[in-house]
Amino acid sequence: MKVKPAIDKESVMAIFNVSAGSSAAALDPARGAASSTNRRDEVRPVSARYEDVRAESNVQILQASLSVAINAGNESQALLFRAALEKINEILKPELGELALQNAVQGDNSPEATAERILSFATGLFDRYAEQYPDKDAETVLRDFVGLVRGGFEQGYKEATDILSGLNVFEGDIEAGVRKTYSLVSQGFDDFLSARLEALKPVETQTQAGAPES
Repeated sequence: MKVKPAIDKESVMAIFNVSAGSSAAALDPARGAASSTNRRDEVRPVSARYEDVRAESNVQILQASLSVAINAGNESQALLFRAALEKINEILKPELGELALQNAVQGDNSPEATAERILSFATGLFDRYAEQYPDKDAETVLRDFVGLVRGGFEQGYKEATDILSGLNVFEGDIEAGVRKTYSLVSQGFDDFLSARLEALKPVETQTQAGAPES
């Protein structure tokens, strides 16, 4: 029988404990632009970047709330939201620097609303990411970006579900809701990629594709 890892109160507090400055900081495009040239030189291969993030065993998740250890049923979506944004932030840090992460919205923490907030944050970074590669093929930049944010989300999902499993609450409605959020976000990334690829096609091609058959 597989034994679920035990997570004590101190471990959960360590995961959720972050500095006030990181959660309150505003997103500053100028700050990212000022050092983009230097950061571009420091950008490492995507595969190596994933390994770096995966190796950090004590990554902090911003303000999901310690109450997840007590009442994970109310906080599981907030936990997934924070974990996903934190990992996406880490993955894109070489290009965009430190990003201000959104607080989980109190109220509607349904799978649909959580997925929408994750997608809005992640896909909203594309234009800034693309600006770092003006001489690179547009389709390649797009595919690289979607691969990065998708990978960051999947790492955040795994981290959140590991915590919920360790608290012995990843089952029933909680498991179903978290898995539904995963499916919605994954589909959202697919839709974003398809729409952007379509927009890259020449106007004539788009017109022909949408014209009814004679």
